[in-house]
Amino acid sequence: MPVYFYWGDDDYQISQAVKKLIDTYVDAMWRDFNYAKINATGDLEIMDGLNQAVTSPFGMGSRLTWLADTAIAQKCSESLLAELERTFNHLPADSYILFTSSNKPDGRAKSTKLIQKYAKVLEFSLIPPWKPDAIAQLVRQAAAEIDLKITSDGVDLLVDAIGNDTRRLTMELQKLQLSHHGKTRPISAKEIAPLVQISAHNSLQLASAIRSADVSQALSLIAELIRNNEVGLRICATLVGQFRTWLWIKLMQESGERDDKIIADAAEIGNPKRIYFLKQEVQGLNSQKLMRSLSILLRLEADLKHGKDETATLQTAIIELCQAMAK
Repeated sequence: MPVYFYWGDDDYQISQAVKKLIDTYVDAMWRDFNYAKINATGDLEIMDGLNQAVTSPFGMGSRLTWLADTAIAQKCSESLLAELERTFNHLPADSYILFTSSNKPDGRAKSTKLIQKYAKVLEFSLIPPWKPDAIAQLVRQAAAEIDLKITSDGVDLLVDAIGNDTRRLTMELQKLQLSHHGKTRPISAKEIAPLVQISAHNSLQLASAIRSADVSQALSLIAELIRNNEVGLRICATLVGQFRTWLWIKLMQESGERDDKIIADAAEIGNPKRIYFLKQEVQGLNSQKLMRSLSILLRLEADLKHGKDETATLQTAIIELCQAMAK
C-alpha cells in the first residue's frame, strides 16, 4: 500500500516506524533525492508534499514523502480533499507517501474516510501509566522480539522502573541483552536491578501522596520527577487518569453499587479484582473532593499547554490539590 497514516503520542515508536519505511523503500545512495520530510501544518505545505509525491524517483529505489504533524484527519477543505484523492489515485508505483499526526483521526471527517480507503492506518499511542498490566505485556512483547527471556519479577521491576517510556524500554532491553548474551535461562529482577536505573518514585505515588493530603511528600515527589526529566504534561495526564478512576469508584459506591464487575466496566478497568484495592484507596474520600481535584488538574493541563513555567505551575497545583483533599 503506497499511502501510510501513523498517529499517536508515542513519538519514539512513530520515529522507529518511519525509519523502517525509509530503510524499506529509499535507496541510501539516492536518499537526498528521493526522501523528503515536510512540516505539513498548512494547506500549502500539504500541497507541496503531494506534488513531490507524484514525482517519480531519481536513480535507484523508491520515493518517500513524509508529511509530518498534519491535521488533515481533523479538518480538510474541499479543494484539498479533492487534491488528496487525485494524488492517491495517481501515485507512481515506486512512490510512497506518509502522514503522521499526534491526534486521533476524526471518524466523521470526509478526509478520514478517504484515508481509511487508501492508506494503511496505524496507531502509536503511549499506554497510560496507570495500566501496569498493559505495560507489562509491552515489556514481554519487546523482549520476545529480541529473544530475551525475563522472569515475572523481572518484568514487574522493568514496569516500575521504566513505565510507558518506549524509548527507554528499547535501550534498557538492549543493555540487558548484551549483559545476558549466551545465557538461555530467563534474566531475573535480581540481575536487572544493578543494570537499570530505578526511580524511587513515580507519578502514581505522587497521586497517593496528594490523596493523603501530604504536602511535604507530594512536593518532594514532584521535585524528584522533574529532576528525572519527567514531562509535566505526562505527570498531569497520569494524575488525571488516577483521579478519574478514583472518582468513578466513589460515584459507584455512593450510588449503592456493590458488583465489582459493573464498577470495573464503568471505570474502564480491565481486571475487576483491582476494584477491591481501589475501594480501599478511596476510603475517607467523597466525590466532591475528587471532582474539585479534577477541576484543578484540568486547569493545570491548560496552564502547561499555554507554556507557563513548568516547575512553579506544578508545585502550585500540587499544593492546591493537597488542600482540596484535606478539606
